[in-house]
Amino acid sequence: MSPAESAPRRPNILWITTHDINPHLGAYAGVYPGAEYAVTPNLDRLAAEGIRFDNAFAAAPICAPSRSAIITGRFPTSIGTMHMRTKAVPPSDVRMFTEYLREAGYYVTNNVFTDFQVPTPISAFDDCSDTAHWRNRDDPDQPFFATFHGMTTHESQIALDDDAFASRTARVTPEQRHDPAAAPLPPYHPDTEVFRTAWARYNDLITEMDHWVGDLLAQLEEDGLAEDTIVVFWSDHGLGMPRAKRWTNDSGLHEPLIVRWPGKIAPGSTTDTLVHLMDLAPSMLAAAGVPVPSQMDAVPFLTADGTVVEDTNEYVFAGRDRQGEVEDTSRSVRDRRYRYIRHYHPDRSPMQHSDYPDHLPTWGEFRRLVTQETGQRARGLRRSLLTPVQRQVVATTKPAAELYDLQEDPYEERNLAADPAYADVVARMSDAIDRWQDRYGDLGLLDEDDLLERWRPGGEWQTTPTPAVSLSPDGAVRVDGPTDASLVWTADPPAHEQDGVGVASMGSPGPAIGAPPQDGRRWRLVCPATPVPSDVEVWVRAVRLGYLPSEDVVRTPDPARAATSRQVADHDQDGARHRG
Repeated sequence: MSPAESAPRRPNILWITTHDINPHLGAYAGVYPGAEYAVTPNLDRLAAEGIRFDNAFAAAPICAPSRSAIITGRFPTSIGTMHMRTKAVPPSDVRMFTEYLREAGYYVTNNVFTDFQVPTPISAFDDCSDTAHWRNRDDPDQPFFATFHGMTTHESQIALDDDAFASRTARVTPEQRHDPAAAPLPPYHPDTEVFRTAWARYNDLITEMDHWVGDLLAQLEEDGLAEDTIVVFWSDHGLGMPRAKRWTNDSGLHEPLIVRWPGKIAPGSTTDTLVHLMDLAPSMLAAAGVPVPSQMDAVPFLTADGTVVEDTNEYVFAGRDRQGEVEDTSRSVRDRRYRYIRHYHPDRSPMQHSDYPDHLPTWGEFRRLVTQETGQRARGLRRSLLTPVQRQVVATTKPAAELYDLQEDPYEERNLAADPAYADVVARMSDAIDRWQDRYGDLGLLDEDDLLERWRPGGEWQTTPTPAVSLSPDGAVRVDGPTDASLVWTADPPAHEQDGVGVASMGSPGPAIGAPPQDGRRWRLVCPATPVPSDVEVWVRAVRLGYLPSEDVVRTPDPARAATSRQVADHDQDGARHRG
């Protein structure tokens, strides 16, 4: 038996991800406040068949920085992806972790959302499109890593008109609909029709998303793959309402995380170990038996035998930086009990005007109530429409520091930072942020224009150096390229790249979302798992995060060698026909 035949088969991995939710799933009832309101039978069953993580947190309270951390296993503040949105130039040792899986022989797909704060290179996935699926791999025995991103729960969906919302949640049955009157409003949200409707809709969207999760799990079952596949469910950051998404409170960072691994993880398990969502990157590599790169900031919470690493992190960290046109800087640290937040601009409102969210109903409702309270004051009356906790959300300033005891105060109503009884806790948590910044660096504290100039002098995007391609004495194709770049090849002839996606063919950066170019070609990594063939014409390219791709190097095969290869192939086919 060969080593390849004797080696254990690597597990398949399926990621199911969504947007803008906290752990508002039935499986978290009694663990996360308000989860008892949820209707999520498929995700509840997934948790019952695997493990529920009770302390999983995003590295940023908004989409793109959080996702950049997950795909790289690096803190956004350490690699420059902290501003929403940007096109960063990460350090040369940063790669999307999916490349390591491809090098290990995985078929890697993404359907279809990216938003990683850099143009997504063609080296990251075998297929990144709205048709990407594990079912598209050529070899049904090849292990796969497949990601599906659901947009159903995005904050924008709460704001749909009635007809569009009914269509968006068409699979939610009348029995599953959430009654606005029963919505468990957090104390920092006003008890108005707008917020009750928003909370009911938010949970209806989660239920609709749960149906989609059920579809994907059913497809695994249909393909006979459920027992061989690690299934992971997560969201990117907190719910899309004020004092959650965009805030470094628990409500902006606390996430659902469920992992099912049949035969490895005991059904119905739970853990309170502290994990960053970005710990998913090294955890998937470790589970697949792929070495974890030493340069990753994240640490694995899972091992190859399915053991969940307790005490994964002593603390988890997060940052809030520029969000669109809103300039602000905050850092946040959490242990199992306390959350501490440091604000670098306490003179600025926690809810500054921001063009996009200010068009959402819940943001508008807060603005309306503030205006009406101003009218009360104009009439010589006391304000009565918002509580002190709610006014803090829209105050003109914020405290320099916040400390909350999540065990006693899950909604973070009582700021303990100035309480002398908690001085030791404040000092310990503040010191944790200092040590974190010293260890990993914090590019968010630099002037952004200076940082951009450092990355792209004069505003010019840098181009990855072109690799060299040659033939080794043994007949193998050798590719030599920059050590800080990934090398890819394809046998598909050039085709017109669609304008407006990824990095367009004319060499200009693509749109904000950073999707890879759609050129109709299948690009493979130059690695032992997918060696460059010597008997066909191939195109070779070097890519690096934050850079434009190199020029293509075209290698035309030696005619005599190609003819010999064709003769061998014909002989093998003839033999196969005779054997048949």
